[in-house]
Amino acid sequence: MVAAAPRIWITRASPGAEETAARLAAMGLPPLVDPLLEVVALSPSIDLDGVAALAFTSVNGVEAFARLCADRSRPVFAVGERTARAAREAGFAEVVSADGDVGALAALIVGQRGRIGGVVLHPSALAPAGDLVSPLVAAGLTARRVAVYETVERDPEPATLAQLGTMAAVLLYSPRAAGKLARVLKARPAPSLRALCLSPSVAGALGTAEQDGRLASVVCAPHPNETALLDLLTL
Repeated sequence: MVAAAPRIWITRASPGAEETAARLAAMGLPPLVDPLLEVVALSPSIDLDGVAALAFTSVNGVEAFARLCADRSRPVFAVGERTARAAREAGFAEVVSADGDVGALAALIVGQRGRIGGVVLHPSALAPAGDLVSPLVAAGLTARRVAVYETVERDPEPATLAQLGTMAAVLLYSPRAAGKLARVLKARPAPSLRALCLSPSVAGALGTAEQDGRLASVVCAPHPNETALLDLLTL
């Protein structure tokens, strides 16, 4: 009997986790979906008076905003292509992707400031991982944020913890999920587990887990997108 391939732990929240699982399966890699974060929708009042453009840093932000507001007339700036695709699928016609992180998105918007005749509205998480508004304001733009969802931490399933010693890698997409994993590993070290991180800020949230032997290694994707992250699995 051929032994099963080591599984890849997907820690991101649903529904993105299931999309990642499908990509791993297509690569011939067995996924284990057990999010460390859960998305909870909020219900703020959406005021688009004076808003000239929308800026999204996540698919969750797009989906939450789309549930709250039927207006699709404003142009959209998206942090990456996956978020841009979600905006197009939600019905926005004018969508531009920064193909990077929050800093790249801010730079993209600042570069277009001559064409933005009003407020840039950032529908975001209650506690966003990065600050988009401050660099826009510093550049002379008018920008504000509205929280349309929040992410709450959740504990991994006992079955997941039981497999820590046999997993090939864990995929980490946010500093908050990485911080949650770091706390889990204090009680359940996984010295053979590779942590693959979307960005340096995600890796930083793991603290000294690698140095303390609670992880085998911590590696960052060369670009902050899922394709670059999954490419690390073939190295």
